[in-house]
Amino acid sequence: MLGLGSYETAWTWLHKLRRAMVRPGRDCLTGTVEVDETYVGGPEEGKRGRETETKAIVAVAAEKSGRGVGRIRLRRIEDVSGDSLLPFVQGAVVPGSVVHTDGWNGYSGLAAAGYKHRVTVIKSGAEPAHEVMPRVHMIASLLKRWLIGTHQGGIQHQHLDYYLDEFTFRFNRRRSQARGLLFHRLAQQAVAVPPVPYHMIVAPHPDVLG
Repeated sequence: MLGLGSYETAWTWLHKLRRAMVRPGRDCLTGTVEVDETYVGGPEEGKRGRETETKAIVAVAAEKSGRGVGRIRLRRIEDVSGDSLLPFVQGAVVPGSVVHTDGWNGYSGLAAAGYKHRVTVIKSGAEPAHEVMPRVHMIASLLKRWLIGTHQGGIQHQHLDYYLDEFTFRFNRRRSQARGLLFHRLAQQAVAVPPVPYHMIVAPHPDVLG
């Protein structure tokens, strides 16, 4: 429709726009926030729970809004240790907020970091995880469906962060009635971020936390 000369050009422009979907200095999540991790990739034989060799690990934070979901944050992380999970929460959630997690020890430093840490040990409870923490599980399910359905699952790990940004941008504005305003906001943010030429986009990602 735009008359672009090649798939490469269209792909590059889409990635330029994805890099503009995170507004510098955006507000962090507040109130009660569910936090968990999900895994993106095909099945792995012999791996259970949080074990993985080839899958990408995505940290998920979902704000509680009544019975529904408010805003979300997503980020690819290197592993599920406290060294990876705590910086994600600190970058996504306002200190003093209630952070609801399962009993994984990677979240044990949240109280010391200034959060009201609510822990639900899933294994010892009668309720399944998707009922105890419904918001993060719904976001994880929607994300995977979007990656497989819209993008056919053909996303390299080095580019995953920017697809997470696009999903977050779309989800957090899902109730907007002014679609033209969304384009206007994206155009505003596009001129506020540094230019990214093609050779930088295809270069290996320097930091999975970036």
